[in-house]
Amino acid sequence: MNVVERYKSAREIYKKVGVDTDLAIRKLLNFPISMHCWQGDDVVGFDGAGALSGGIQTTGNYPGKARTPEELMADIDKVLSLVPGKHRINLHASYAIFENGEVVDRDQIEPKHFIKWVEFAKERGLGLDFNPTIFSHPKAEGLTLSNPDKEIREFWIRHCKACIRISEYFAKELNSPCLMNIWIPDGLKNIPADRLGPRQHFMESLDEILSIDYDKEKVLVCLESKVFGIGMESYTVGSSEFTINYAQTRGILPLMDNGHYHPTEVVSDKLSAMLLFNQKVALHVTRPVRWDSDHVVLFDDETKEIAKEIVRNDALDRVLVGLDFFDASINRISAWTVGMRNMQKALLNALLIPFDDLKKMQSEGDFTKIMALQEELKLYPLGDVWNYICKITQVPEGLEWFKEIKKYEHEVLVNRK
Repeated sequence: MNVVERYKSAREIYKKVGVDTDLAIRKLLNFPISMHCWQGDDVVGFDGAGALSGGIQTTGNYPGKARTPEELMADIDKVLSLVPGKHRINLHASYAIFENGEVVDRDQIEPKHFIKWVEFAKERGLGLDFNPTIFSHPKAEGLTLSNPDKEIREFWIRHCKACIRISEYFAKELNSPCLMNIWIPDGLKNIPADRLGPRQHFMESLDEILSIDYDKEKVLVCLESKVFGIGMESYTVGSSEFTINYAQTRGILPLMDNGHYHPTEVVSDKLSAMLLFNQKVALHVTRPVRWDSDHVVLFDDETKEIAKEIVRNDALDRVLVGLDFFDASINRISAWTVGMRNMQKALLNALLIPFDDLKKMQSEGDFTKIMALQEELKLYPLGDVWNYICKITQVPEGLEWFKEIKKYEHEVLVNRK
C-alpha cells in the first residue's frame, strides 16, 4: 500500500477505539514548537562573548558549525523544510546582529540589533521567543542577578529590561506574543554559609526588572529553575521552589526544563499540578542523561509522557513548548531535525489516545482494562499517520529527510572551514 492507503487503514483502526485521526492531525499542525537557535552554532552567538561559561558546555567538533547570522538562518531554513507545520524560533540575546562596526554590551542591546531576525521570521510566518543571555560574559564569572555587588546586579537588570523591550518589539512586529525566559547560572560549588542572601538579591533584581512598563499580553515573562550545574553543585539560587513561588506571586509564567530536576523527578508528573495553579506553563524539552546534559530529544518514554499530559489535560493552548539541546558531536542539522520531529511524534502519539475513555475507566476503577488498552495502543499504526502528515505537508517521509541533510552537508557544511 502507498502512504495514503496506509493512512486510510490506520484511520479505520483508530476509529474503532474512538479516535478521530483527521482531528488529531489538525491539532498537531496547529501546535507550534519553539526551535532553539543555539543548536546551530554550539551556543556561541554573535556578540563576541567568547568561550562558554556559567555551567554550559558543548562537546564535539563536527564540521559545519554556523559562523555567521546568514549561515545560521540558512541552517534553520533547512531544518524547517524537513519538519511538518509552522513553528517558532527561540533566540538568545547573544544572537544580536551588529552592523557597520557597531558593538554594544549586553545591557545596551536594542530592537535594532534584531531587525534581521524579525525580517527572517516575517518572511516565513514564524513567531519569535527570546532569552536574556546571562552567561558567557565577564560579568557572569561569579553570581549575576544574585551578586552581592550592586553594580554587577544592575548590569544584568539593565540587560533583562532591554530584553523585555526587544521581546515587545518581536510581538508587535510579528503579531504574536513573545515568551521571554529568564535563567541564571547562579550558585556555589561548595556548601554555602548563606542561602537566603543571594535569593533575596535575586528576588529584588527580578522585581526591578518587572517594574518597567510593558505589555503583558505581548510579552510573557517566565522564570526557569535548575537543580544544579557545573560550578553550582552544592547550591542553586534559582531553585524550583524559588522560581515557582516567585512566578506565582508575581503573575509571570513558570518554565520547567525536564533536565533541571533530580534524576528521579519527571516533568510529566509535575505538569498537571502546575496547570491547576497557572493559566499557562512553559517547557524546555530536552533529554538529560544522568544530569542536565541537554541531549537531542528522542521519542522516548518521558517525551511521550510529557506530551500525554499536555493532551489529556486539554492544555495545547496553555503549555508553551520549546526545545533546548546542543550537540556538536553529530551533524547539527540532523540533531535539530530529530528533536523537532520527535517532539511532534510524541504529541501525535498523545493525540491518538482515547483519553476520555481511559479517564472514565479510571473513575470506575477498571484498571485492568486501562492497562490492556494502553498496552494494545503501543502497537497501533502511529507511523502510518505520521508519514501521511509528512506527505500532506510536503516534507520527507521516513528516513528520506536524512538524505536531504547529507546532501546539504556535502554541498554546504563541509565548505565551512
